[in-house]
Amino acid sequence: MFAVLKTGGKQYRVQSGDVLRVEKLDAQAGDEIQFNDVLMVGDTIGAPLVEGAGVKATVIDQIKGPKTINFVKRRRKHGSQRKKGHRQQLTLVRIGDILESGADKSGIRAAMSGRGMAFATGAVAMAAAGAAAAYAATRTADEKPAKADKKTAAPKAAEASGSDDLKQLSGVGPALEKKLHAEGITTFAQIAAWTDADIEEFGEKLNFKGRIEREGWIEQAKELSK
Repeated sequence: MFAVLKTGGKQYRVQSGDVLRVEKLDAQAGDEIQFNDVLMVGDTIGAPLVEGAGVKATVIDQIKGPKTINFVKRRRKHGSQRKKGHRQQLTLVRIGDILESGADKSGIRAAMSGRGMAFATGAVAMAAAGAAAAYAATRTADEKPAKADKKTAAPKAAEASGSDDLKQLSGVGPALEKKLHAEGITTFAQIAAWTDADIEEFGEKLNFKGRIEREGWIEQAKELSK
């Protein structure tokens, strides 16, 4: 009795005892597998498969097909050519019993494409690696608190303690106010208490030399702090 089975996108007419080369399967030498995509068994034709039919087989070895050469030469104006070789991965199997029915209850593992399994394994490995990286990043964030940014620590501390709106001073905008906060200056009272040395120091730090006196910050701060 013969059967027509389908695997790897191809159809094969087989009988018990035949040795067959098929597209790579996920199996090792000596494994017993079963082809369940059977299109025809004897005189029974499937629609498209024969329900309950199966073909048992034993894996002999994992082999490679003959090497094929693909030579591509483009038109002369491109001036390019390419030569590629390829050897198809195959599985050598020996056909065993042909079952007209009851294949779903035989308990033998179904033949599965080795190529598909390799892709699936790679996808699972990539997903596992991504999950591990995300977990490591979470652990790092939990175990190592982020250091306070020097430029933002002072403004946050100032907001917590209640700072004055330094933008009320002549010539002070949001950017300059942030610079003052970064230097620890958050209130009008601090500016009102500046000495000549402080004015010189902050004039250099803020790249604002001479402007503090011209804008009259000290007098404005004294009035605003009342």
